[in-house]
Amino acid sequence: MRCNRALLLVPLLAACATADGDYPSLAIRDAERVGGTFEPVAPTPYMPPPTPAAVVDRLARLAADAASAHRAFLAEAPAARSAVAAAGGAAFGSDGWARASVALAGLESARSQAMIALADLDRLMVDAALQGGELERIVAVRDTVTRQVEEQNATIEGLARSLR
Repeated sequence: MRCNRALLLVPLLAACATADGDYPSLAIRDAERVGGTFEPVAPTPYMPPPTPAAVVDRLARLAADAASAHRAFLAEAPAARSAVAAAGGAAFGSDGWARASVALAGLESARSQAMIALADLDRLMVDAALQGGELERIVAVRDTVTRQVEEQNATIEGLARSLR
């Protein structure tokens, strides 16, 4: 009996698949076609907010501190050169060598004041960059201080080589 019922369903299933082609077409219809053009909107250039007055004041103080440290370095450099020249053939640990080493330490101390200003400028630059602020003023002051520190480094390295 179950077999007979199953056989009765077979003709019904066959009726679903007619061969006369009344199926809908799978071709793309006109409404499915994409038309038109895409033109992106020109972005407006980013204008950073003006540098806050507190930062401008801080820049001026840091530039003045670095300039003062550089003047102090330049004032101490001739004495250090003389001390290193006088210790030219002195043995390690001798009085002449010790005087030259103390003079070099004085130059390094003067340089450290400029390096503190440089570190503060680096911090200002990072903060401004993270906040999307103006960097040109900070970079200009930082470049000036960097050149001064590089000059000081070269002087100290040259004198230290002469002392060895």
